Amino acid sequence: MHERPEDLTELQNVIDSSYRAAGPHLLDISTAERRLDATELAGRLTGMRLLALATSTRDGRPIVGPVDGIFYRGRFHFGSSHSSLRYRHLSERPAVSATHLPGESFAVTVHGDAEFIDTTAAEHAEFRRTLLDIYVPRFGQEWADMLDRGDAWYARINPRRVLTFSMPELDS
Repeated sequence: MHERPEDLTELQNVIDSSYRAAGPHLLDISTAERRLDATELAGRLTGMRLLALATSTRDGRPIVGPVDGIFYRGRFHFGSSHSSLRYRHLSERPAVSATHLPGESFAVTVHGDAEFIDTTAAEHAEFRRTLLDIYVPRFGQEWADMLDRGDAWYARINPRRVLTFSMPELDS
């Protein structure tokens, strides 16, 4: 868990405001006892978590695709390639939605805007270290070399809404 107290406070504020603005159907499903608070959520989202990430085309059509999600400092981060359609979409229209849904008993959805980050900048050194700690053991030094060459870019989702769901009894 990489979150600082201020990250958790900010995340909790977004979660709370998201549910204050939620409609009756969502509130019927995601009751108070089925929601995770910021600390619980950060504890569940360690390492790489697969996200279904939605971007939109120029004419407003949604496109969803999988990305590696890294939950860091209370926000999802994800990477791709500069040559990807996703990168082009986000360069023109940063609005995104993403869901981590490993099964029917747990889900988190975030709606917000993607902001590109420079993993070589000093201000992102801790995030870069987190990436290396996750990926180098899986893929070897070649992965770090790819990051050094700038063959991958990363973005973080600045959330407007965060919705959580947890119902562990569904795992039984």
